[in-house]
Amino acid sequence: MTTASTVGLWVTLTYRDADAALAWLGAVGFEERAVHRGSDPAAVEHAELVWPGGGGVMLGTYRENPDWPLEPGHGSVYAITDEVDATYEAALAAGGRSVMEPRDEDYGGRAATVADHEGNLWTFGSYRPR
Repeated sequence: MTTASTVGLWVTLTYRDADAALAWLGAVGFEERAVHRGSDPAAVEHAELVWPGGGGVMLGTYRENPDWPLEPGHGSVYAITDEVDATYEAALAAGGRSVMEPRDEDYGGRAATVADHEGNLWTFGSYRPR
């Protein structure tokens, strides 16, 4: 199995409420590896969370920045799991909004999509791209 440290692709997101994001991601199965705060203890400068199947997400508190114009709530992530239905239910129980209920896909696998508290889309699926 691939570990988070050997995966060369990580998702990066910003949140207006990074602490709520950390709680939500923990509830759906991410493991917090690092959270760094600066002089403002309410702001997350940098956080790293790993996904059990490998890879992860890095996030921080949003600040206006012309060099990083992506607003919070516009990300889309695909996380591989064999526990699609349970992860979907955990995401809803933690405050996510259903976008697509669990279903079997024509191309193989099972998937479900949930929007987090700021609108980022999280698809949890069992399909493993080749």
